[in-house]
Amino acid sequence: MSSDQWSTHGVELGSRSAIKRFRGEHREQAEREWRALTLLARYAPGLAPEPWDADLDAPEPSVVMSRLSGEPLRGRSLDDGHIKALAATLSRLYVAVPPDALAAVPRRPGHQQQLIAQIRSWTPQTQARAGDEVSRAVNRGLAWLDDSGIETADQPDVPPVFGPGDGNLANYLWDGSEVRVVDFEDSGVSDRAFELAEITEHVASWVDQPLDIETFLEQFELTAAESLRLKDCRRPLALVWLFLLSFDKGDKPRNPPGTAERQAGRLLKLLN
Repeated sequence: MSSDQWSTHGVELGSRSAIKRFRGEHREQAEREWRALTLLARYAPGLAPEPWDADLDAPEPSVVMSRLSGEPLRGRSLDDGHIKALAATLSRLYVAVPPDALAAVPRRPGHQQQLIAQIRSWTPQTQARAGDEVSRAVNRGLAWLDDSGIETADQPDVPPVFGPGDGNLANYLWDGSEVRVVDFEDSGVSDRAFELAEITEHVASWVDQPLDIETFLEQFELTAAESLRLKDCRRPLALVWLFLLSFDKGDKPRNPPGTAERQAGRLLKLLN
């Protein structure tokens, strides 16, 4: 999961290239980006930018890659063609890295246990807002979390996949016929249910031009275990976004007024 509020890098765009420069304290993001691009160049060429060069030991690590054509899906009205192309790209991406190579890839950041730990660290900040719609949804979400058992659950019994780790539709570029993917600084081993939940619950999928989530999820033949896990993943991810959006205050909010309240309603619907 990523929120632009805490950007870890800058991007320099050339006519054919893109250079991502990371702050020194975010060296791991640069390493994950480079690893993902080199793996996908080998096993799924054309799906992501080509890796051209990297300086991972510099004070500010950098990754140089080819610049992809296309327009971000975020903010577009997505018809069935867009949705099917997005699903086809994701299906290819998830299985692109073969099991032997995937075994050497670390678990992605922002996985389930890290999400829950983040939620717990934010919980004390809800006490002062009791009574409003956002706090009501937060409290319902926390009560579900306490009763769900996922906090102490073992690793889910679903196949591992390569996950990009960011559900922002701005990272999926439509070139008129297919969708390609950028931004892999949070990539790593994951599972399909968690990665799909990342997309459905990301604010980019509903705040402006809503993604038809039902049609989107129908494109994937999930196992019974994956379907159950998808529901269990959507709820904590929606809760995380409710926290993030409730923090979106100040003179220059990043989202339209009422976005946190809309997210509160979305979370309550998921909890019913």
